[in-house]
Amino acid sequence: MVISKEVEVVAKLDQKQAVVNEIKEKLNGAASVVLVDYRGLTVEQDTELRKKLREAGVDYKVYKNTMMNFAVKDTEFEPLKDYLEGPSAIAFSYNDPTNGPRVLNEIASKYKALEFKAGVVEGKLYDAPGITKIAKIPPKEELLSKLLGSFNSPIASFARVIKAIAEKKAEGSEAAAE
Repeated sequence: MVISKEVEVVAKLDQKQAVVNEIKEKLNGAASVVLVDYRGLTVEQDTELRKKLREAGVDYKVYKNTMMNFAVKDTEFEPLKDYLEGPSAIAFSYNDPTNGPRVLNEIASKYKALEFKAGVVEGKLYDAPGITKIAKIPPKEELLSKLLGSFNSPIASFARVIKAIAEKKAEGSEAAAE
């Protein structure tokens, strides 16, 4: 009977270590991580949230705070440990660090039960108001297209001026030849 208790304890420790390792693995590839309090969301609201996050390429999961605390230790996400109280869900964004905050903010504005706790974006800790500001940053693709558009306008104007000068010189050359 004592042996079975010891085996049970070791099995539980192995399960906990597996969860910590899973979180650490997700943290390793994350550009941003956001903690939210999801208390009060209905099943339908939570399902909608998870679906939108999946579509945006964001991992979202509820873990025990103690498991997350062990996982963030000695990582750039360690400042989040101060916010691991009460029910916590965590969202991992990989490609675009604003994806998770943006989708979470969209749902939080629709369903007041979802609340930001804190987040780390590219190594910097943000509290709830800070994450809300990050959430309002457009997606990377949109920012890049705006940037390229702003480059395109002066280049197109320059090309029109050069073309007009060339045409004027060509007209001058034709008039001098006659």
